[in-house]
Amino acid sequence: RDAKGQYLFDLLCHHLNLLEKDYFGIRFVDPDKQRHWLEFTKSVVKQLRSQPPFTMCFRVKFYPADPAALKEEITRYLVFLQIKRDLYHGRLLCKTSDAALLAAYILQAEIGDYDPGKHPEGYSSKFQFFPKHSEKLEKKIAEIHKTELSGQTPATSELNFLRKAQTLETYGVDPHPCKDVSGNAAFLAFTPFGFVVLQGNKRVHFIKWNEVTKLKFEGKTFYLYVSQKEEKKIILTYFAPTPEACKHLWKCGIENQAFYKLEKSSQVRTVSSSNLFFKGSRFRYSGRVAKEVMESSAKIKREPPEIHRAGMVPSRSCPSITHGPRLSSVPRTRRRALIPVLFTPPGLESLRDSAHSTPVRSSSHGDTFLPHVRSSRADSNERVAVIADEAYSPADSVLPTPVAEHSLELMLLSRQINGATCSIEEEKESEASTPTAADVEALGGELRALCQGHGGPEQEQVNKFVLSVLRLLLVTMGLLLVLLLLLIILTESDLDVAFFRDIRQTPEFEQFHYQYFCPLRRWFACKIRSVVSLLIDT
Repeated sequence: RDAKGQYLFDLLCHHLNLLEKDYFGIRFVDPDKQRHWLEFTKSVVKQLRSQPPFTMCFRVKFYPADPAALKEEITRYLVFLQIKRDLYHGRLLCKTSDAALLAAYILQAEIGDYDPGKHPEGYSSKFQFFPKHSEKLEKKIAEIHKTELSGQTPATSELNFLRKAQTLETYGVDPHPCKDVSGNAAFLAFTPFGFVVLQGNKRVHFIKWNEVTKLKFEGKTFYLYVSQKEEKKIILTYFAPTPEACKHLWKCGIENQAFYKLEKSSQVRTVSSSNLFFKGSRFRYSGRVAKEVMESSAKIKREPPEIHRAGMVPSRSCPSITHGPRLSSVPRTRRRALIPVLFTPPGLESLRDSAHSTPVRSSSHGDTFLPHVRSSRADSNERVAVIADEAYSPADSVLPTPVAEHSLELMLLSRQINGATCSIEEEKESEASTPTAADVEALGGELRALCQGHGGPEQEQVNKFVLSVLRLLLVTMGLLLVLLLLLIILTESDLDVAFFRDIRQTPEFEQFHYQYFCPLRRWFACKIRSVVSLLIDT
């Protein structure tokens, strides 16, 4: 119950045999559908306001500026899985030609070289790489896979994928939905190179980290202070959906700025969201910075750890090409019966299947996350992005993690979202083993008791107000105490310091000393003598 986030993160990285772990983090979603990064310096239980079972996801938190320069292959593989997920959820915008190449790299990495005996006509259509597809795009993907990538190993294909993805404008974008001062929808994001604002299908602002001077928020309002060339200062203002979303945006900005901008972690300072000491939130980035991470990675000397990839075996991340026609038109229950449940090797493969797999094309998965998209012929024009609609709207920008109240709902929902397959028999087994209300209460009683300290939003607002008032009172009392000590030193001490001597010689101080301080001192001395004599008599 007292374990901190760092303990859980280290345990996970040890399980994955991951040394270059500073790029990653653990994300969770609270009951209000607000995303959070798990803070490593705080207790895990105290950060989670939901009821058990808790769901957390391993994600790339700081995208490497040059993913190809990562020291170990396992790190590059995990970053590859994350960017593949970004591509699928519409975060990574690109032209048709770039989209086809990226998808072909994924195919080569997961199913290997093209084999006419195993890969019939239209085999690329069995995979869902982007929020929406077209037949022309699928043919282009298959053509590149057949003719240009033959002989590439999975590691080589993943490395080429990373190199290509790095060149795109939206590489490393973790979008935060907001509105500008005109009420227009926008997505704010922090990348390895700076602050980005996306509106429509375009990047409208890009500000380098060395130009960002301050990040601040008040309620739902987020402020970005920018200092550009020729002493030109700009303040960008945006409005988040909720105060909690705005605070999350501010904390992400503080962490990204510290990670990418600073030279050493010793330069990290505690940042306040307000200019007043007793008001606002305070936050401090607790990890290492990018330069230190690169220096530490260069010192790694060990045998490369084994990576369990799906390879040619059918799996949820690499479905068999002989499964039959595309399943998007099959009803949900029937579709689950058609696709067999397959078991894969333990270890890293389980992470791949549970969080980052390339799913089979299906309507249930799209209904879970994706908004209704209009059919478009955008792929006929190289200048139009194919993985998003006319407006940039990443599917999981608000809810990237499954949230459910009961364990059964949580399991089924997470499997649907991640593109995993589930048979009717498996569903029946789950339903048969569904715990009763009494079982759930008994199982989660202890953790529920630990979480009872977390009240609703109204209670949190009251607590924040009380804390602000107490902080103001403490600051006021501290200032009065300092002034009193200074006054006693000036009037009663014999310190012959130039600063004190100059003050004592001023007419104002002499008038204060003889007309106010001395009578007040005599009055206090008289009262003290009276109290002492009364105590002696009694």
